[in-house]
Amino acid sequence: MNKTELIQKVTQETGLKRPQVSLAVDMLLESIQQALQNGDNVQLIGFGSFEVRELAAREGRNPQSARIEVL
Repeated sequence: MNKTELIQKVTQETGLKRPQVSLAVDMLLESIQQALQNGDNVQLIGFGSFEVRELAAREGRNPQSARIEVL
């Protein structure tokens, strides 16, 4: 399910208007993003958790140039 499908489902289930649901979903995602940018973890009990993780650099091939690059 993508964002558009989520908005459509909530609109159908609640009877709220699409702009209201779209705004609520946008605000939820923006709030999660801001918390992660501030270094906080986000835990939504019964749904999932979000956290920023640092990954070690690795080599990969650029499909456009076929060059090996550090990712």
